[in-house]
Amino acid sequence: MQKVLSICFLLFLNTQLVLSQNSFVATVLDHETGEPITGATVSIQELNVGAFSNAAGQVKILNIPDGIYQIKISFVGYESIIIVRNFPLEPEYQDQIFELHHAHEELEQITITSTRSSRTIEDIPTRVEFIAGEELAEKGNMKPGDIRMLLNESTGIQTQQTSATSYNSSIRIQGLDGKYTQLLRDGLPLYSGFSGGLSLMQIAPLDLKQVEVIKGSSSTLYGGGAIAGLVNLITKAPGEEPELSFMFNGTSALGFDASGFYSDQNKKIGTTIFTSFNKGTAYDPADIDLTAIPKFERFTLNPKLFVYLSDKTKFNAGLNLVTENRLGGNIDYVEGNEVNNPYFEKNETNRISSQFQFNHGLNNSLALEVKNSLSLYDRSVQIPDFMFSGKQTSSFSEANISLVKDASEWITGVNLWTESFDQEQGSNNNDLSFSESVIGAFIQNIWNVQPKWTLETGFRLDNHSEYGTFALPRLSIMFEPSQQLTFRAGGGLGYKSPTVFSEDAEQIQFRNIRPINSTLLKAERSYGGNFDTNFQLALSDKLSLSTNVLLFYTRIDDPLQLTGVPSVGVSQSEFEFVQPDGFVDTKGVEVNMKWSYDDLKLFIGYTHANVQEHYNGNVSSFPLVAEHRLNNVLMYEKHGEFWIGLEAYYFSPQKLNDGSDGKSYWITGLMTEKVINETVSVFLNFENFLDTRQSKFDTIYTGSLSNPDFRDIYAPVDGFVINGGFKLVF
Repeated sequence: MQKVLSICFLLFLNTQLVLSQNSFVATVLDHETGEPITGATVSIQELNVGAFSNAAGQVKILNIPDGIYQIKISFVGYESIIIVRNFPLEPEYQDQIFELHHAHEELEQITITSTRSSRTIEDIPTRVEFIAGEELAEKGNMKPGDIRMLLNESTGIQTQQTSATSYNSSIRIQGLDGKYTQLLRDGLPLYSGFSGGLSLMQIAPLDLKQVEVIKGSSSTLYGGGAIAGLVNLITKAPGEEPELSFMFNGTSALGFDASGFYSDQNKKIGTTIFTSFNKGTAYDPADIDLTAIPKFERFTLNPKLFVYLSDKTKFNAGLNLVTENRLGGNIDYVEGNEVNNPYFEKNETNRISSQFQFNHGLNNSLALEVKNSLSLYDRSVQIPDFMFSGKQTSSFSEANISLVKDASEWITGVNLWTESFDQEQGSNNNDLSFSESVIGAFIQNIWNVQPKWTLETGFRLDNHSEYGTFALPRLSIMFEPSQQLTFRAGGGLGYKSPTVFSEDAEQIQFRNIRPINSTLLKAERSYGGNFDTNFQLALSDKLSLSTNVLLFYTRIDDPLQLTGVPSVGVSQSEFEFVQPDGFVDTKGVEVNMKWSYDDLKLFIGYTHANVQEHYNGNVSSFPLVAEHRLNNVLMYEKHGEFWIGLEAYYFSPQKLNDGSDGKSYWITGLMTEKVINETVSVFLNFENFLDTRQSKFDTIYTGSLSNPDFRDIYAPVDGFVINGGFKLVF
């Protein structure tokens, strides 16, 4: 009898377990076309179960216990949906239809190349920001001739104009000087030293696939110079289908841009060709007889060849050719009129750089990569009674081996930098020519410690020909307690060898600057770290919120400072770089929020950057840093048809080099694009339509027009500009 009762009890218990098992059935469709999506992933992380949608877009998950669970619906190229369901399901939540939107700003499955990892952005401990897809295209519409606006409208990044008349600019990440940011192209350093001052204004964005930004020390893979961070410009590669596209743009300031891109690929050979012509007309919206936008003409040609020797072996090689003439200053003189004692600034540049990358899979998990770049840069900058010119030759070579396993990834390698500068014209007795090299070895590991914990460690050893050996460790960790919440923390060391090519030197056109004395100066050293959290919340099937908060700190010891020195018997003061006793540090927070409701999106970004100089026991604010910045973008978009966006950016007052404070200001913009058909689209943008200009609320220069003493440029000088044009895609 006891056995019978036991059997009955077990049968009853089993029946209860079976009855407590539930199922989730849904259909996944493309929001724009209504077509079913085949292969969409539907998963419940807490239960470690999931399924894929079939050809009809239908998906079914069985044996779900009673309870409340998060369900994630995702597919490559689409924005994921995260929903919460209480099982057993209520009738209204059974057999639902879910529509996925094409991913624009946060394509989760995109592979980030700057980390040298095969993992997607959501699986990397290092915090990486990127601009890709339609967001990159939208920014390209607004400034087709350069990448200045593309970067300046990101939280934590400020582009600093170094010339009132020629528009030269540099990148500041988290308030630090532009020399602490590495600017890369496809992972290769092509824009540094003498070539850095004009790089932002000479890089057209229209052949870019994506832009990746890592903030904070990135020394393991890219050397000690990436103290503030790095910006990696990733160019397009040939796709499965041929592409031929053109873009034409005109501005109310009489600027003109024309560009074309072509790509094609067969089984063994692929190619891309990008070319652009950019023209600017002298523009003086303030009517002060000085150019806010200089007169310039620039031509760019970037051909690239891809060779696929086998499934495991491939290489590519390309050239980057840029030539430009840029003239700013007295607008009558720039326009060709006769002027007595005119002030002008003339830049002539020629850049030739090469890229080579070779990849070979040694087996299914082991791969070899060899890459090289060579850059030749010739520039002259001329102002009345002075010209500075020279040629910079730089190279970068690397060989690395990567090992990819299920739970970890390794990469190790060696690389060599060489750089030399030969001054041709400049100040008497101040020859700024130099030559140096750095050889480095590195190793990096990414390890899944546990399902929710990922650790990234790295170590680099550099030997500099002038300043000795530097050991650079780095550590990052990621904790992902749920699909909605991620924590990252990391930090490392860095260094920067002394150089005359800085923002301060650029502002005075390298005039009367004494050469770097490597026996008296030492390399700047840094350490820093950051902590961030990312949270995603689905308030409904249509309304979602994504939030990221980043805390950061970086300290630079023995920073270089350009100071005036007394000169006996010389009519003009000389300058030299010194290292005062102290340090510069930056600390603050970045907050990014994205609200999405169907086709409407709201982006809000806030940056607080407290950058201070600590010299000889005194503390002061670092000049030309907006301590508070606010970014707001409201976007309405019907994918593939039409979009319109409204922007508003706030900059708090900035301390200037003369000890005064600049004014706070807002910049607003309206942008729109309409797709006519599969081939033609038109766009129109109203940039800075409130006409915010420094010349409206502050001065640009003091002294006379023929001999101006320029003040710091901390606000726009070009004001309200309309631009528009059309794009053709074949």
